Amino acid sequence: MPRVSETEAWIKPFRRQIAETCGESWYVRNNRGRIRLEVRDAGTVSLPFEWTARGSALALPRIQQIFKRWNGGQITLAAAAQNADTSSAHQKLDFSQLIEKYRAFVPNAGDTTWQTFYLPVLRNCAKAFDGRPPVDGEALAMACLSQWEQGSRMRQTSRQKLYGFLNWAVQRGHLKPIYSPPAALPEVLKPKRIGYPLSDAQILQLLDNLPEGEAHDRWRFAIQLCAVYGLRPEELRHLRIKDGASGEELWTIYQKSMGGTKGAKTEPRRLHPLLLRDADGSAIDWKLQARLQVGEQLPPLNRDGDGGQALNQYLRRRKVWMALRGEAEHQSEQLTPYSFRHRYAKQAHAARLAVAEISEAMGHTIEVHLKSYARFKPDATAANFAAVNV
Repeated sequence: MPRVSETEAWIKPFRRQIAETCGESWYVRNNRGRIRLEVRDAGTVSLPFEWTARGSALALPRIQQIFKRWNGGQITLAAAAQNADTSSAHQKLDFSQLIEKYRAFVPNAGDTTWQTFYLPVLRNCAKAFDGRPPVDGEALAMACLSQWEQGSRMRQTSRQKLYGFLNWAVQRGHLKPIYSPPAALPEVLKPKRIGYPLSDAQILQLLDNLPEGEAHDRWRFAIQLCAVYGLRPEELRHLRIKDGASGEELWTIYQKSMGGTKGAKTEPRRLHPLLLRDADGSAIDWKLQARLQVGEQLPPLNRDGDGGQALNQYLRRRKVWMALRGEAEHQSEQLTPYSFRHRYAKQAHAARLAVAEISEAMGHTIEVHLKSYARFKPDATAANFAAVNV
């Protein structure tokens, strides 16, 4: 091929168009008769176009596609060029392969979590690209999440999994930057349901009506621990006996998100009992710590993270529990395995313990505690009004 002079009329306009659409750091030069793209601090790539006026006309839209996929350095220049080279308006994405790649990217997700929370929304994503693709990330997200009620917990979880996938796919050039997840969706949020705090009498009624047998005795033990120590069900598998300054102490070494600070985890904490009381007001001591020390067994709690689900499955098969759920709904509140923990919070406030002490005993921040349990704080308003009527 004859050598092309750098003074040919098409070269300066070609470079100017690239600079205007992609930035001054984007530049092209002649590399043995072919166009080479150079990006300052990002590298170079060879393009399959001749260093000619006709080649520049073909190369310009390809360079602009590379710039979009590069997305400010979210992926390498080489990956952006490869993606732009293999994509076209009529190309169909192989979502089965894409989902398999993403599965390898999230190895910490257990099989149950993957099947329950990831796959449904990712399959919806694949369906959204059948036929005419979505116009942008917001349209894609709305289509993928349409099967779940707005404001529901399942929709929130599915949105989280979808956004993780879209960010991963866009950053690696599998999807165009236009499909990045939106900062916000036009959704109507459901009001958060209020957790129902079980009374001591209700818990005793439930325990008295559990069937006999070793398996049920294990669940009875678990319920007693949750009620007396205000445990999250998942914490049942993380109980430990430690030597303290005044003797042996019961601790939980479970760590979870504290809320309010991204990445912050709760610290292992010592557990403090709030004993249940019978109809006469007498404290009931089930000797729970001593029973743990001698090796009394707790029930199976399924996989890590599924302790609440396991307890809920057991309780839903008990007639007394379902009757209590009706009582909770009558109060416009929700009965869950956390209702034993709610009982602990309510009783601690009734005993006029300091908020800082209660939140520390329950393993969360004061801010998180007040967000859920401020309604249990003693209120002097009623007493003041009663005093006026004396």
